[in-house]
Amino acid sequence: MSRQEKLAALASTGVTKAELDNIDGGTARGTTAIADGDGVLINDAGTMRMTSVETMATYIGTKVGGGLEFISSTDISNAATASFTGFDSSKYDSYLFTCGNIVPATDETIFGVRMSVDSGSNYLSASDSYNTTGASPGFSAGDTNLIPQMYFNFGNVAATEGGSIDVKINSPQINARTYAGGTGLNTQYTGYLAQSASGGGTKVATVVNAVQFLFSSGNITSGTITMYGLVNS
Repeated sequence: MSRQEKLAALASTGVTKAELDNIDGGTARGTTAIADGDGVLINDAGTMRMTSVETMATYIGTKVGGGLEFISSTDISNAATASFTGFDSSKYDSYLFTCGNIVPATDETIFGVRMSVDSGSNYLSASDSYNTTGASPGFSAGDTNLIPQMYFNFGNVAATEGGSIDVKINSPQINARTYAGGTGLNTQYTGYLAQSASGGGTKVATVVNAVQFLFSSGNITSGTITMYGLVNS
């Protein structure tokens, strides 16, 4: 079939000539990045139809089992907290947060997590909201108002201190105690590099649908936190 015949056949489906030129090489896309709203031509049981890249991505996600999927990322600059509300129990079983080069404004403080049961409108912060394995200083094993994610406290010199950590939260959509555990490296003070872990969970059974990262005292000077979801099918 000639190019003209192909174009005529496709035109009968209602696709415009400009669209046909784009898909047939008449107009090169070049190196322009693909966007969610871009169209993709699909053979739907013998009928050519246009759908969006976003719709295709959603469909592919239902067919790819398991794996981590990017949800969101935030670059922190002198903020009290960093919150993440992208929980979706229909897509994800568990979540991974990669926390890179997190530096506190206040020297010698503990990096931790608080959880929300109302999609981030409020975060559990009472003195007995969580039960933790403990951290130094000031967090003995037992009841706490946040979940320490590393045992040692963080130094606040941006170039040489702070820390990086991976935090995992499994099955927060289940009405049970929800746990958050982290492991990584941090500098407690100049020259002292520590590899450590800590964690804990809600004291009572509850469904968690948002989390907030913070230091036990003062703001987060800088750092990047990225949220991934573990696809459940």
